Amino acid sequence: MPCTFIRLAGCPLRCVYCDTTQAIPTDSGQWMNMDAIICEVKQRNRPLVLVTGGEPLAQKQCITLLKELDQLDCIVQLETSGAYLIDQVPESVHRIVDIKTPGSLEVERNRLENLELLSANDELKFVLTSRDDYEWAKQFIDHNKLENNKATLLMSPAFGSVQASDLCAWILEDELPVRMQMQLHKVIWDADATGV
Repeated sequence: MPCTFIRLAGCPLRCVYCDTTQAIPTDSGQWMNMDAIICEVKQRNRPLVLVTGGEPLAQKQCITLLKELDQLDCIVQLETSGAYLIDQVPESVHRIVDIKTPGSLEVERNRLENLELLSANDELKFVLTSRDDYEWAKQFIDHNKLENNKATLLMSPAFGSVQASDLCAWILEDELPVRMQMQLHKVIWDADATGV
């Protein structure tokens, strides 16, 4: 689906598979005020808007931005590391929340309180760096009874670490109630391409 991508700068996490290290510094990117962002989104007139980072919820004005975007005639999504509570995010915003696996080296950042806040509009994502991460994610899903959760469960191979065909085979073999997700921009364009 055509999407307007809003990347907010600044992230306190250092996931080993981060593919947007240029967004880690809070002074990276281009400074824009809220009105300019909303104007740009309106001009692009796409059916989907995704707010991501860095870590968007680390930014003071992120919730205000989400509320402003929510007034537009489009679907609004927020992609977050799961290291911050999502309780202030408007319910109509589709939340994509990461659960950090041990292979990310940020597993201690998971805010498990977010699990109770998820709705059918939301997605819970596991980025996997290895078969060990996959097995950990399987146990996490079972332990937290996430197969009964309203949110869609996603598993994504960390680019260059896990083969998509392997992850697909593991999911099918274990009959996991998850959807496999890939970084399509890396398949369509070069893996190192930015701004696409």
